[in-house]
Formats: sequence, structure tokens, C-alpha cells
Amino acid sequence: MRPCKRRRIRGHPNSVYFKPAGIRMINLDEIILTSAEFESIRLKDLLGLDQEECAEKMEISQPTFHRLLAGARKKIADAVVNGKAIRIER
Repeated sequence: MRPCKRRRIRGHPNSVYFKPAGIRMINLDEIILTSAEFESIRLKDLLGLDQEECAEKMEISQPTFHRLLAGARKKIADAVVNGKAIRIER
């Protein structure tokens, strides 16, 4: 198995926890978004860069970037649709 290549993360969240309003934390399931997944969302969806640019900025391959982005979007969709909290790793 190949060792995992370090990913360049430049953006950091202002808040690391998001939860649905009006639901106590004890009653919520939690989704954990890795810092690399957070960075992929920031670069692609917030800054609007194309996937090749995003991959270059993170110093990873384009297919790896695509997998990170797809995983992040799936986690966020699960949290929004199913009322789960999102915690972003630092």
C-alpha cells in the first residue's frame, strides 16, 4: 500500500461545528469533514476553480481531488437532508 501524500491546505474554517437549529447536541448524529475535504469544497464550490487548478493547489492528482470532493459533497448532503451536525477537523 502506498503512503498517503500530504495535501496542501490553505483555507481554514471560521467555525468548526454546524448543527441544525433547535435540536440538542445529545440528540444529533455527527458527520466529520476532514480538512482536505473542507479545502476541496472551498476551492471548487466557493472559489469556483476547475478541478485541475484545485488539484494543483492541493498538490494532489486530479482523480484524488475528485474523490475528495465527491466524498465531501456526499457528507454535506447527508447532514443537510438527515439533520446531522457537521464537524470540520483542523
